[in-house]
Amino acid sequence: MRLAAIDIGSNAARLLITDVSTDQKGITSFNKINLVRVPLRLGFDVFELGIISKPKIGMILQTMKAYKHLCNAYDVTHIKACATSAMRDAKNAADIIRKVKLETTLEIEVITGDLEAGLIYENHVAENMDNDHSYLYIDVGGGSTELSFFSNGILIYKKSFNIGTIRLLKNMVKEQDWDDMKDILRNVIKGQKEVVAIGSGGNINKVFSMSKRKDGKPLSLELLRDYHKELSSVTLSERITKYSLREDRADVIVPAIQIYINVMRWAGAEQIYVPKIGLADGLVRHLWEEVKVK
Repeated sequence: MRLAAIDIGSNAARLLITDVSTDQKGITSFNKINLVRVPLRLGFDVFELGIISKPKIGMILQTMKAYKHLCNAYDVTHIKACATSAMRDAKNAADIIRKVKLETTLEIEVITGDLEAGLIYENHVAENMDNDHSYLYIDVGGGSTELSFFSNGILIYKKSFNIGTIRLLKNMVKEQDWDDMKDILRNVIKGQKEVVAIGSGGNINKVFSMSKRKDGKPLSLELLRDYHKELSSVTLSERITKYSLREDRADVIVPAIQIYINVMRWAGAEQIYVPKIGLADGLVRHLWEEVKVK
């Protein structure tokens, strides 16, 4: 069966098309067929103006039409479309969702931060790790950061914080927001096994590819600090040319690394694994569970 997930984030909209199959032993495999990303950058409107502007609405409609055509071309049977932080905050989100449905038949669901954190965890990466550690999923987006804490095979805690890369660029994250995150994290992790981080999001994936690490090998907190120092010491245009970064990645990568560093520091995590998973992967798995029941 071919399924698709659309993740409309604060920085970009992603379409993930996946083949799902179950073998004779009942083991389900998820094989990615295609991943498409369009940098809509909705957060730059929403976190400053409170609404999504007309030009951006036009971009959303064009993107969703293109995604629908791609799904048709790939013979996708079921599609799940979700929107996160920027759409949660946009006063005109309901109008946009109505227009998208009218023009594409696609229904966008605006999900809560806590559900977003839960969907990241749907990937069950920590279940394949050893039991000597506890695991902290960190998903950094443009508008929010989702944390899920996992120990002894159990999801102990999940929460979404309104600390994201675009909010940081717009100076919209208060000191109190950081303090709240720090206090909550320290309380949750207190008395637990040594914490290892699991990172998702485009920025940590970019850092991983820049590091030339082999798949399955973690990045160290020290290495993240080095990258933060290195990337923040050059101008935006130098970041683009020197590190071959797209413009829509070059500006958000520095605040993203800062968020990962802070979270890891407060959690006492010295290493972070980057298994190339994200919200779209979790959405596909969630959709599969819904389809399977039917």
